[in-house]
Amino acid sequence: MQQYATFDESIKWVKFPILNNHMKKQAVSATEKNAKQKTSDNTAIEASKLMKLFEDELKDIYWAEKALTKAIPKMIKNATAMELTEALQSHLEETHEHVIRLEMVFQIIGKKAVAKKCEAMEGLIKEAEEIMEECDAGAMCDAGIISAGQKVEHYEIATYGTLRQFAATLGLADVASILEKTLAEEKAADETLTTVATTAVNVKAASEEENDEEDNEKDTDPGEIDEDAEVNKKTEKRENKKNRVRSVFISNVE
Repeated sequence: MQQYATFDESIKWVKFPILNNHMKKQAVSATEKNAKQKTSDNTAIEASKLMKLFEDELKDIYWAEKALTKAIPKMIKNATAMELTEALQSHLEETHEHVIRLEMVFQIIGKKAVAKKCEAMEGLIKEAEEIMEECDAGAMCDAGIISAGQKVEHYEIATYGTLRQFAATLGLADVASILEKTLAEEKAADETLTTVATTAVNVKAASEEENDEEDNEKDTDPGEIDEDAEVNKKTEKRENKKNRVRSVFISNVE
């Protein structure tokens, strides 16, 4: 049966039933094609080497942040300067938030939040613990805590900066935005520690007198002490022998 077009002068609209059906089919086909293309693009991203590296680095910093939620309280306990204690307490709260944000990132990329041991952060935390054990309580220990804390911050700044760039390259705008916020807070924490050090802690530590005289001496291994004593003993014997020979020679001459 032949289809006729109708024309309504009041709204100036032409109705073509057959053409409309064809256009609908084309629209549906285009939608399905776009959906398949999007799925294909997502698959390509997941399979890409950069995405794999991004996930590995994400697991690394996730472990590091969780480890810091346990390490920072120890620094707070050993700190004596009020400015340092407040700075550490503030950053501890931020660190807990950083853990939550990383879990959000895992969720966005459709991956389970898994922590992979970060060897670098483990080493930095261990160094901080050794400093607190060896330093005298007071400004000296505070200066050591700041030094260790800033090493941690520099590692985090480098990591978050890299992750943010990876996310931008992969087209993960929401993830890049989350990482950028954390990166800004890490930079601010580093600047705060610098301010505390230069305006209070370092100056006070420099004015403190060393009470332990042994600290001014060369750190010598006990084994080295025994060896030095043996060498001195042998040297003393040779000198005594020389003196005895010299005395005999003089006596003979006389």
